[in-house]
Amino acid sequence: MKPNTLKQKWAAGQPTLNGWLSIPNGFSAEVMAAQGFDSVTIDMQHGPIGYTDTLHMLQSLSAYDVTPVVRVPWLDPAAIMKAMDAGAYAIICPMVNNRQQAEQLVSYMRYPPLGARSFGPTRIVYGAGSDYAASANDQILCIAMIETSEAMSNLEDIVSTPGLDGVYIGPADLSLSLSNGKLAPGMDREEPEMLEAIKKILAAAKSADIVACLHCGSPEYAAKAIGWGFNLCTLNSDARFLEIAASDSLKVARQLLGQANNASGGGSY
Repeated sequence: MKPNTLKQKWAAGQPTLNGWLSIPNGFSAEVMAAQGFDSVTIDMQHGPIGYTDTLHMLQSLSAYDVTPVVRVPWLDPAAIMKAMDAGAYAIICPMVNNRQQAEQLVSYMRYPPLGARSFGPTRIVYGAGSDYAASANDQILCIAMIETSEAMSNLEDIVSTPGLDGVYIGPADLSLSLSNGKLAPGMDREEPEMLEAIKKILAAAKSADIVACLHCGSPEYAAKAIGWGFNLCTLNSDARFLEIAASDSLKVARQLLGQANNASGGGSY
């Protein structure tokens, strides 16, 4: 089986950067994969991406030296198993709130005797190799999202779940839950209570010898979080990158056109 390069980099102590896909298109997935991210995540939870889109996007990612990751919609064995059969080398599962749910997640992702994953690695054998089934239990990464006050209350139980490879912080939902809706959702939290919670999750993951991942909204915050000890930080999504680049280019163009207009005495274009 083609090795999981994300897992190899973590084992070597290397920090990693993750891209995020919310546009349901194989070409945009390919564009993101070509930029040099260590991993790229297809987001099936929020936005318009469905299973067929995910399959095509995973096929696009397989041409690049990038670990394909899928955030599934929920703790649903059907969605989790189909994403792996389609080609995901890692699964991020939202809203894992207790030890029982963490154990279910691990079970859905491992073939017997380590779990209850059903056998049927359809497309993945072409992307990973014909010996996929023999190595999948060791190569596929199982990552639980910590994003609620309930999960924080059960943090030690979750991170110590056998077979769990890591936790992923969703700062938007976590801020909503911990503040009872008083904080607006968003990335790159600077509130003292949120920094305390983020670093508490990081410390718990390190203590359990699993990886810690954080969703960020800027390269500056990602660099800071990696400095704290996070193993993976998501920089931003394809849609957000498109929005930023388009907006910035348009602003510059309008400014330049305005300057040209003033210099020429207000002539028309």
